[in-house]
Amino acid sequence: MRIIISPAKQMKVDTDTFENTGIPVFLEKAELLKQWINSLSYDEQKKLWNCNDKIAVLNSRRFETMELRKELTPAILAFDGIQYTYMGSTVFEAAQYEYIQQHLRILSGFYGALKPMDGVVPYRLEMQAKINMNGYHDLYSFWGDSIYSEIVDDSHIIINLASAEYSKCVEKYIQSKDRFITFIFGELDPENENKIIQKGVYCKMARGEMVRFLAELNAKAPEQAKDFKWSGYRFDDYRSDERTYYFIRRHS
Repeated sequence: MRIIISPAKQMKVDTDTFENTGIPVFLEKAELLKQWINSLSYDEQKKLWNCNDKIAVLNSRRFETMELRKELTPAILAFDGIQYTYMGSTVFEAAQYEYIQQHLRILSGFYGALKPMDGVVPYRLEMQAKINMNGYHDLYSFWGDSIYSEIVDDSHIIINLASAEYSKCVEKYIQSKDRFITFIFGELDPENENKIIQKGVYCKMARGEMVRFLAELNAKAPEQAKDFKWSGYRFDDYRSDERTYYFIRRHS
């Protein structure tokens, strides 16, 4: 069973907490992306990143001085976002680290797919970014089915905790023998109970908590996720099916 999550836009360097245990499997492709980004003008880079000048200057300098094999931070520590905060990996026990290393994969526009302990450097490159490189016009075509092929294991079960932007690069290639299950964290619309409202911040929190829950449980099957209970979220058997698990947050 594999669990996929999105990266975070914010990144940090942490070479002290613990060392990385490997390098990204698609490091050569990341090197190609790095070279192409460095060939762009500053204005072209800013357009690629779709950001303000402060962020563009920071990341332009990052790519200019970037070395993909030095001063590496384990990916699970490098991404600095709500999902990763609520996952709480810094207080994991050894068994939980072993679990996520085996089962969790972080999707990335720059690195493709990452194991939690893979060493990475800070970068900015969202999966939906448009590129013009070697005949590729976007990162979805650049990565093709390589991310899917790297992620899927012998179980052919994938738990999708990623955003639509990132899950698209896997879901597009799902085969009939695969079981791809998207977890939805939402609330009932007070004016229409047939409508589910997903609130971004709470979804990110719940995704991080779900990873921690599965790691603590040493979960081997997606059905074990149905026992997840956090901040009012409960599994909704009525709305769920084999491809979508709904966790509905009800206020008391």
